[in-house]
Amino acid sequence: MNSPIFADKIMSPNQINDRLADIKSKGSIVFTNGVFDVLHRGHVTYLDSAAQQGFSLIVALNTDHSARLLGKGKDRPLNTLADRMYVIAALESVSYVTWFDENTPLEIIKLIRPDLLVKGGDYDMSILEETKIVESYGGQAKSINFVTGYSTTALVQKILNGS
Repeated sequence: MNSPIFADKIMSPNQINDRLADIKSKGSIVFTNGVFDVLHRGHVTYLDSAAQQGFSLIVALNTDHSARLLGKGKDRPLNTLADRMYVIAALESVSYVTWFDENTPLEIIKLIRPDLLVKGGDYDMSILEETKIVESYGGQAKSINFVTGYSTTALVQKILNGS
């Protein structure tokens, strides 16, 4: 079986770094990150909105280890990093998918130096270390509102409760 075309969007942080000149020559880079464990309407709306903020959207996913550090539950993430990357890469709004193993994507942000850092509306952008890094080289950081009523944690709880 041939690899799907969208699998070409999945790259290691170093592979993205090697292609940065080409990526940046086409337009501004928007960066966001997350676990994106069980993809739902809130995720795809958020990612589409992020993509509209620039030319290329790079999404960095927490590795399975990194996701467990977030305290979302001992059985999370439900989907492996490889599976989550495939699903995110298949979205039209996403240009590239990569990953990070730390608590935060600080190192990959330092490597990529996106023009715009985007986070969900539940983040106070003014206190994030990621914002300080992006702004230190002239980039911007902004939050995008969530679609109310959608969360993977709530969805998992609903499934477990059988409702």
